[in-house]
Amino acid sequence: MKAINVDFAKTEKYAPETQYLQAKENVLSAFKTLTEKTGAGAEFTGWVDLPVAYDKEEVARIKKCAEKIRKDSDVLVVCGIGGSYLGAAAALDFLKGGMYNFKTDGGPQIFFAGNNMSSSYIMDVLDRLEGKDFSVNVISKSGTTMETSIAFRIFKKALEDKYGKEEAARRIYATTDKQRGALKQLADSEGYEEFVVPDDIGGRFSVLTAVGLLPIAVAGGDLDELFAGAQAMREYALNTKFEENVVLRYAWTRQKLYGMGKDIEIFANYEPDLRNIGEWLKQLFGESEGKDGMGIFPASVSLTTDLHSMGQLIQDGKRNIFETIIFVENALRDVEIPEFDEDFDGYKYLEHLPVGALNLAAFVGTSDAHEAGNVPQIAIGMEDRSEANLGQLFYFFEFVCGISAYIEGVNPFNQPGVEEYKKNIRKILAEK
Repeated sequence: MKAINVDFAKTEKYAPETQYLQAKENVLSAFKTLTEKTGAGAEFTGWVDLPVAYDKEEVARIKKCAEKIRKDSDVLVVCGIGGSYLGAAAALDFLKGGMYNFKTDGGPQIFFAGNNMSSSYIMDVLDRLEGKDFSVNVISKSGTTMETSIAFRIFKKALEDKYGKEEAARRIYATTDKQRGALKQLADSEGYEEFVVPDDIGGRFSVLTAVGLLPIAVAGGDLDELFAGAQAMREYALNTKFEENVVLRYAWTRQKLYGMGKDIEIFANYEPDLRNIGEWLKQLFGESEGKDGMGIFPASVSLTTDLHSMGQLIQDGKRNIFETIIFVENALRDVEIPEFDEDFDGYKYLEHLPVGALNLAAFVGTSDAHEAGNVPQIAIGMEDRSEANLGQLFYFFEFVCGISAYIEGVNPFNQPGVEEYKKNIRKILAEK
C-alpha cells in the first residue's frame, strides 16, 4: 500500500530538518508518553491500537445492520454532535462526494442531525422523510448531550408515529456506552440494536469505532479497506525510524512554528468534498491542544473558492499563520473543457484539458504564491480518495495530534472548557 506523501519543502527555512534531528530526544519523549501510555489522559489512548485490536464481531454486526438499513430504508438520520458525527460526515464526502444525497444509485440518503439547536434545520430533515422509509442512528456516550438528545426525541417520535413503537425500535441503532448512561438504559429497555463507544477512546478519536463505521458502511464504504489503511499508517508511525518518520516530523514542525508565533494553522483543500475533513481536523486539534492558555488555532479553507475571500489575508495579512494542504491527485470524476468556435472569454487555449489539470495548476501556483508571501506550508498528498487512503489519513492526524499536544505540554484527551457553556444553557432553561 502506497503511503500518503508529506512534503516539508516549504517549511524548511522555518523548521529545518537539521533542527528536527536535534529535537530527537524531546520528540521521542512525547512519542513514548503516547505509546507507553504514561502521560496525562493515558486512559483515553485506546485508538492507538484500534486498527489491529478492534472488535471483529462488532464490525461484522455493523456490516450486517448496514445491509439491513440499505434494504429497508430510503434515509438514515444520524443524531450526534462533535466527534459523534464529524468523522462520518468527512468520510462520506471523501468517499462518495458531497452530492451523495442527490445520487440515485448510492444507497440510502444520510442526514446528520443533533449537531445544532436550529429548529429550522430539524424541520428540513423531517421534510426529507415525508413518504420515505427511514432509520435512526443515535450516537451519544452519556445519552444526555443536549443537542443530540433533543433531536433524537423528535426523530424517535417520528419513527413511532410512522411505524408504531415495536417496529420503530427495530429501526433505531444506538451507539453508546457499554454499561451505563441514559441512552444505554433506554436501548436496553426498548431493545435497540446497540454498538459501543469504547471507554478508552474519546469522541474526537472515535471515527474508526462504531461511531463512524455504521454510517460509512450504510453509504457503501469498505470497512476492511478503511482498517487496512489505518493499520498501514499505525505500522509506519510506530516503527519508522525517527529520521524518516514524517508523522513525528509533522508534529514537531507544528510546534516549532507555533513557538515562532505562527499560532493559526489553516487546513486547506482543493476539493469541496474535503471540506468536512477540515471540520473534523478543527475539532481534533482544537479540543486536544486548546487549553491552559495555549494552543494552535485550527482554521480551514476550501480552495480555489476561498482564494476569492480569504486569499488576500493568507497572502498578505499578519504573518502568524501556516498551512497544511491536503491534496488528492485524481478526482472521483473529471470533465474536459469543451471546444467553441469563438474565444469569448480568453480561455480557448484550455480547450480539451481536464478540469482536474487546472485544479493541480491552481494548487502549485497558489502554493508558490503563498511561499513568496512567507507562509510556511506542509503538503499532504495522495493519489485518490480510496477507503485505504482515508484510513491512513484519519490515523495520521490522530497520531500527530497526540504527539503534538504532548510536545506542547497539555493533556490531549480532556476538554474541561466545553462544560462552561453547557452549565449556562441549563441554568437559563431551568429558569424558564
